[in-house]
Amino acid sequence: MTGADVLVIGGGLHGCSAALHLALKGVAVTLVEKDYVGRHASGVNAGGVRRLGRALPEIPLSVASMELWRRIEELTDDDCGFESHGQIKIAESEEDLAKCRARRAAVMEAGFAHEEIIGQDELRALAPAVSDHCVGGLISRGDGAALPFRTVQAFRNKAARLGTRIIEGVAVRGVARSGGIWTATLADGRRLQAPVVVNSAGAWADRFAAAVGEPVPLEAVAPMLMITERRAPFLTPVVGAMSRTLSFKQFPNGTTLIGGGYLGRADPDRNVAAVDVRALAENARTVRDLFPVMRDAQIVRAWAGIEARTPDGLPVIGPSATEPGLLHSFGYSLHGFQLGPIVGSLLAELIVHGRTNLPIEPFSIARFAAGRPA
Repeated sequence: MTGADVLVIGGGLHGCSAALHLALKGVAVTLVEKDYVGRHASGVNAGGVRRLGRALPEIPLSVASMELWRRIEELTDDDCGFESHGQIKIAESEEDLAKCRARRAAVMEAGFAHEEIIGQDELRALAPAVSDHCVGGLISRGDGAALPFRTVQAFRNKAARLGTRIIEGVAVRGVARSGGIWTATLADGRRLQAPVVVNSAGAWADRFAAAVGEPVPLEAVAPMLMITERRAPFLTPVVGAMSRTLSFKQFPNGTTLIGGGYLGRADPDRNVAAVDVRALAENARTVRDLFPVMRDAQIVRAWAGIEARTPDGLPVIGPSATEPGLLHSFGYSLHGFQLGPIVGSLLAELIVHGRTNLPIEPFSIARFAAGRPA
């Protein structure tokens, strides 16, 4: 039986970020990942680094996380492929522009000014290949994108260099607390001990929460992505749409990525996800409508990963409501990538100092307690 100060369950970006920030504070950490680091949602998402369109309770965390993204190489010793060319939600009609104005007003009322409305002329200046019917949009100029798998590996490797013990390819079968110490039993029979556990097990995190009396109505979903053949350069910012599901960007090598939340089929019990070809076709059709240059583009590959979605679309972040020494970080509902750096930092603050200056009350697991509305 071996011990550490903190045991992190789950090797996605949020688990690796927590491990890195704890290691930076001199905390001895063991991280356990049932597959390999970045196997599912963290390594196969669209890589959006965005404040644009965030749920209002997430904006303070997202703004703080953007500051870490701007110095990501200092944090991880890798630039993570991060580029900041802005993100735009395209308005295709006057109704969409009205949605843009309403959204900006809500963000301004919350005390933030990073989302701006742009008209048709500026939209065409930023995205010259956009379809003629598009009339403007909503932009966050400092947003961008990174390379997901590279990012997760950067956090993992920096944490390991700082002394974090990382166990991959073995699942945690259960956790139990006695005498102020948590014991985790692994699938290979090993037992690990620590006074603090971080549950960042993604689509499997609800199983650990339920075991300590905190059931969460978590849904396992399979967000899908596609990569196309190379096109001559035509797009620099990441784009979405006000009234459609989309995340679309072009890489420096000319290939484009199409995603944005279309779902395949997730089977967390078998640890597999499958694509839905019809949904992929609808996703591709949106790109063809918005960017005519893509109408003859060929899809090179498509894939899906397993992610966890909560009923209210907000993550679960913070201390357990039933067990001391347990913290949760899961349920990012297809938009957790950008939040990874800051959530790892705030978990480290909670563990080491017992507090954080960021507002995390909206993300408490207690909101799912019996008798309380989700």
